[in-house]
Formats: sequence, structure tokens, C-alpha cells
Amino acid sequence: MSSDAYFAAAEAGLRRLRETQAPHIAAAAELLADSIAAGHAVFAFGATHSFALAAEMVYRTGGLILINPIYPHGMDLSVRPMTLTSQLERVPGLGRTLLESSPAANGDALLIASTSGRNAVAIDMAYAARDRGIATIAITSVEYSMSVPSRHPSGARLLEICDIVVDNCAPAGDAAVEIRSLPVKTGPLSTVLGCAAVNAIVCATIEKLIALGVEAPVFLSANLEGGDEHNARLLADLRDRIHYM
Repeated sequence: MSSDAYFAAAEAGLRRLRETQAPHIAAAAELLADSIAAGHAVFAFGATHSFALAAEMVYRTGGLILINPIYPHGMDLSVRPMTLTSQLERVPGLGRTLLESSPAANGDALLIASTSGRNAVAIDMAYAARDRGIATIAITSVEYSMSVPSRHPSGARLLEICDIVVDNCAPAGDAAVEIRSLPVKTGPLSTVLGCAAVNAIVCATIEKLIALGVEAPVFLSANLEGGDEHNARLLADLRDRIHYM
């Protein structure tokens, strides 16, 4: 069945992610832990479906309180017409404007999610971050990115600009399941693989913070007893580095 084929593709992708990306996930976690320990903030960005990775990291049970979203104005799925998202993410210079309009500053860290890694918004944001002394982590598909040309005037892809690259192991085109008589594939993998990658980075970051002797600011579910009090204390203690409240 096609549903079985999707589960098989997702499981194979998760195995590849675990087996091939462990050093890159560890490097990303070290970068985030060092930034947090030094008193800096962490930001996350993605356009259209890639923003799902940023949303997964922000204000999340079990997640780091210090991860701030940079909203992809006009490029999330609430915009109408939705096809506008695909046009805006190709506009040169927009990514730089989004970063420069955010509170991200020298010494902070920025995670940028883009499965194809070819569109201008993500690439311009990475260039702007480099100019500002902000360390960058790309979550992208190396196979996909290397199979298509960049849409940025420089000709560069996201994976060629960021300090650390984590391959989400999604295939070129993202979709992985073939169905007879269907001329295109179905079953996209980038969200399930990307969310696994960023949650693995968060877990490893928390472990590294503890090793550094730094309190790991982790959200507790507000639906557990004591959750509201736990979260309120951390939000108050870290308010100078939290920009989504």
C-alpha cells in the first residue's frame, strides 16, 4: 500500500539522518549552547512549509525557551493567495530586510530552514547574518539543493553560506512515494525529517548546557501541574533574550 511506502521512506530517511548527520547535529548543538551560555539569543527562520520547523522549536513543550522566530511575513500559509508565498521567497534582498528588522545581533545564533536551499530569502538572510556576526545553521536537503541551480543573484546555495549544515536527508523534490498512473511522486518528507533534526539539536543543546553548568531553560507543559509557574519564572528571568512575548 502507498501508506506503507510512505512509512518505509520516512523510516529510511530517519535512519540516514541519524547515521550521517550526528556530527553536524552535535556541532549545531555546541554552537547554540555556547551562544546561550554567553548570554545571547537564538533565532529560527523558514519560509512556507519550512517555517514549520521554526514553529516546532518556539514556545514548545520540552523546547528551549530562548528560541525566537523570525516571521516570514507574506511567506507563511496564512497569506492569500497562498501562491504569493512562492513568489515572495524569491525576491532578492527581502531576507536581509527581515533579519535587519529583527532583534538578532552580533553573537546570537540563527537556524535557517530551507529544503531546496535555492531561494533568495533564505540565502540573503544567511548573508546578512554573516555581516552581523550571527552564527548560522542550515537545515536543508543536500541532494535537493545540489540538483537545482540557485535563484540568488550570487549563484550561491544556502548550504554554501551557513557555518553549519545539517542535511535533512529528504530527496530531490521532497516527495518520496510513487503510485502507479500518477506522473509525480507524493509523500513529502522534509517536515518529518526536519522536525526530527531540530528536536535532536535541541536535546543535544540542553545536554551541553548542563555540562557547562548552565541552567537549561526548557518549557514544561502548561497542562502539567506546576507548568505555568515553572514557565513564568523562566520567562521572567530570561526576558531580555526573549522577543516573542
